[in-house]
Amino acid sequence: MTFENVYREWKERRILQIEAAGFLGVSVRTFRRYIHRFETAGVEGLIDKRVSRGSPRRAPLDEVAEVVDTYNTRHEGWNVRQFFASYRRSGGQRSYNWVRMRLQDAGAVEKLPHRGWHRRRPERAARTGARLYQDGYRHEWLPGRPCDLIITMDDATGTHYSILLCETEGTRSSLAGVRQVIERHGLFCSLRTDRALHYVPACKPAAKPDHVKHTQFGRAMNQLGIKSAPTRSAQVRARCQRAFDIHKHRLPEELAAAEITGFAAANEYLDTVYMHAYNKEFEQLPPEQRSAFEPCTRPNQLDDILCEQHRRIVRSDRCVRFDGYLLKLPTERPTCDCVGTRVTVRCHLNGALSVSHGLRRLARYHANGLLLE
Repeated sequence: MTFENVYREWKERRILQIEAAGFLGVSVRTFRRYIHRFETAGVEGLIDKRVSRGSPRRAPLDEVAEVVDTYNTRHEGWNVRQFFASYRRSGGQRSYNWVRMRLQDAGAVEKLPHRGWHRRRPERAARTGARLYQDGYRHEWLPGRPCDLIITMDDATGTHYSILLCETEGTRSSLAGVRQVIERHGLFCSLRTDRALHYVPACKPAAKPDHVKHTQFGRAMNQLGIKSAPTRSAQVRARCQRAFDIHKHRLPEELAAAEITGFAAANEYLDTVYMHAYNKEFEQLPPEQRSAFEPCTRPNQLDDILCEQHRRIVRSDRCVRFDGYLLKLPTERPTCDCVGTRVTVRCHLNGALSVSHGLRRLARYHANGLLLE
């Protein structure tokens, strides 16, 4: 039904304004505006002037073409949020939705399906440093080179305190991540991990608490006073998994764009560039402003705690056998006269070895077993 017919019926008082507005599918107020425009300018007054007039805030076609061309030539395969962060760093002023819609209209990225609202997330910790997560994920982070990415993140804010790239996840990579957190922020309260073998011993613990066996990682956490809690909870690990989903769509492209192919250069890029940009974009405010981090009073002892410790017996030739090497103790030191004594061999994070007896350090060695000092 056209407006002229409805107007005529209303003018002849056959229908009310609310009925006329219902026939046209508009509100009563809009129908009154139509009456005024029709009686003032006739049928031409009903034409919407906004259709033929462009918005003064509309972006020029050259700007749209430049954004799409930049994505296709330099950032192909990146997700929209990652590209938007690079776009704003390079001086772009448009909003995220503007960039997303321009890329979708040009066919550069696909429109993702709507996510449901049924996903449940566990409550975050009350303050920073109260509960941390550590997990690893194997992926082709470097071009043509599958490796493991180890992250240590705060549950309260989602802040990444350490991101490491290594060949294989293990004790050294996990201890290295914990050491970075302690050196930069201090001692934290608890750490939740998965049930990998370097976190949880393979055998079942004994019935007596005094005979509970620990892995090298668990022993180090006990010495530091940090509660290590391996868990199988899907909700607990889901927070790390969501972080890895973001890294999978960002990190390989950024490393490839920076032409990084080695672990040393990749870890330096992660520590100086990538981690700070990620935290700036994704970290949240904690429920409480107070921090649970405590300063480490003896940082010089971290080297002897965050390492692998093994018990060995000094042979009659004053050598200690470890990992296929014979670590010969120096004879010029009177404290090294400990044949038949049980000593501790430490394998440090940098690969160096050391032999200690109680609080005395007897000698230090290179990774190949040669005497260092």
